[in-house]
Amino acid sequence: MRRTLLLSALLSSVANAQTAAAASSFEGQIIYQVMPDRFADGNTANNAGVDRNNPRAWHGGDLPGLTAKLPYIQNLGATALWMTPVYRQQASNSFETAAYHGYWPADFQDIDPHFGTLNDFDTLIGATQKAGMRVVLDQVINHYGYAADVVKQQPAWFNGEAECAATTNKDVDCALAGLPDLKQSSPEVQQVLFGAADFWRARGVSAFRYDAIKHVERPFLNALLARDRAAGTWTLGEWYDADTGTVAEWQRAGFDSLFLFSLQAAMRDAIMSGQGLDRVAGVLARAEELQRPGEVALFLDNHDVPRFANGTLFEDDGQARTKYGLRALMTLRGVPVIWQGTEIAMRGGTDPDNRRDMRFEADWTPAERSVYEVARAAIAARKASPSLSRGAQKLLPVPLKLESDLLLFTRELNGEPVLAAWHNGKARQSYSIRLSSLGLTLGNLAATRSLFAGQDAKISVSGGWLHLSLPGRDAAAFALK
Repeated sequence: MRRTLLLSALLSSVANAQTAAAASSFEGQIIYQVMPDRFADGNTANNAGVDRNNPRAWHGGDLPGLTAKLPYIQNLGATALWMTPVYRQQASNSFETAAYHGYWPADFQDIDPHFGTLNDFDTLIGATQKAGMRVVLDQVINHYGYAADVVKQQPAWFNGEAECAATTNKDVDCALAGLPDLKQSSPEVQQVLFGAADFWRARGVSAFRYDAIKHVERPFLNALLARDRAAGTWTLGEWYDADTGTVAEWQRAGFDSLFLFSLQAAMRDAIMSGQGLDRVAGVLARAEELQRPGEVALFLDNHDVPRFANGTLFEDDGQARTKYGLRALMTLRGVPVIWQGTEIAMRGGTDPDNRRDMRFEADWTPAERSVYEVARAAIAARKASPSLSRGAQKLLPVPLKLESDLLLFTRELNGEPVLAAWHNGKARQSYSIRLSSLGLTLGNLAATRSLFAGQDAKISVSGGWLHLSLPGRDAAAFALK
């Protein structure tokens, strides 16, 4: 009863704070995701246990290395940095795997020695602030590491086999992959998790990515989000395989953003497997369900799914289609998230193959550099266009016979419309479509090239018709004024 009263009082107080505080925003940002151990090694003195030939071992990447590579991330065009967890991990391996990824925590308010020190973290934050970049820190709130000392020291903090057997909510009250499952209804656990958020926020972190929210108690999440909202912290939740309805539900509950997995899957299947663009259109058609569509996290791949470029057997084909995917991503309303290496079409299957060490300019092939230049140009075009960055999005009804190969939508802000055109055909194709059938009202427009540098795509408007000339398997964007 005491715990229930404490939680109720806390929820009441933070709900009032949430109502009073304005929502933070990442609309217009470009997030670059880094797994520090697999990014850059800036201090070989902290390389205990490093074995780069073992994909399940520590590889030596650290915070000093990440700080040194910030200019690379800036040159790509990213405006925000998302780090997977960097706090202290369990010291031993589990299942012949080290805690290099950061999701087996032992102490939520310290840096793992493999990543450096708290001073190294503060140096990184200072460098991002000087660069005008925001920082998103991954927060684990569902569990501790398998071998964390606290599991034996505080058994009452965790759901065990008895709690799991007795519950009807297996997702929340049972262990995820056998990890020690926290009871977030416990005041002591709340104190630990709220304290961790406050600790990193005080060190300059401006946003949190919350891991595995599907497996966390809902009342606790509500309280956590209210505290974040009151502090002006942007919140990004991970619900694996979330569709538009799930994202909409959690935005109503207080999350600023979730990852839209259903769009990622539709883009992967359409762009990499040629299954047609109608599924993508189906996801985009549900955008009106979202409370804040401009905040939704959009991605081609991440550390939990196979690499986007791995969707085809042939490396050159994967590179060409990754260019298509990157340009397509930059036309969409939401917050694009680029996983380290996607900008050069790195390959990799399931975990841990999708977490290969990052490679930088001196080690790139000409083909990889070509993918990077497409990524950088597409990001630059998005940032230069207020409509692409923050504009409203309207799906256009293309003729039924073209739905598999052609996707059209507008992005518009302050009366400056941009037309996005995705083309799934294998070869260059020209299309002429009546404006009235698209629901567009436009005056004549001379031949206009795509906003994406280096792309041979053109549009014109005359006599009530929209004319498009599009390369095969690519996405373009055109200013309509």
